[in-house]
Amino acid sequence: MVTPRLSLREWREEDRAPFAEMNADPEVMEYFRAPLSRGESDVVVDRFVDEFERRGFCPWAVVERETGRFVGFVGLHEVPEVLDFAPAVEVGWRLARPFWGLGYATEGATSSLDFAFGALALDEVVSMTTLANRRSARVMERLGMKRDPGADFEHPSIPVGHPVRAHMLYRLQRGEWRAARQPLTA
Repeated sequence: MVTPRLSLREWREEDRAPFAEMNADPEVMEYFRAPLSRGESDVVVDRFVDEFERRGFCPWAVVERETGRFVGFVGLHEVPEVLDFAPAVEVGWRLARPFWGLGYATEGATSSLDFAFGALALDEVVSMTTLANRRSARVMERLGMKRDPGADFEHPSIPVGHPVRAHMLYRLQRGEWRAARQPLTA
């Protein structure tokens, strides 16, 4: 998939090193359990590649169209079965710090939602983040997603007492997306 400034594509071997560098950055990983080692980062790429082969979507590798620089990932992801709202498909993103504040997460997620509600004909897409992650919550809100406070949860893969265990859930229905994407007519 392409957007005006980005290419969202399948993962390649050359994406592994910049992805691992991004995942080792404590600022990028502030709202996760901990930064990832190279091996842990490679396991994530392997899961994304497997998900693409099984489902036809995944959190895609993102590069700038103009420069070819690796930006991070944006895309769709199966919600783990351990979460109460599974089965579901999540839209998510993680970008390297040089690409923060440029609108890339919103741009890539918009394209991902077009794919989710168009080609995949999903009825709903969710997104989640830890309670403290206001940057990601603002992206979700720009996408038209609505927080579902009754569905906030403690993430079971994060240890009890960890500061990022408490998560909030956002939802977006296909009809809401279509209505928001329709051009206004006179």
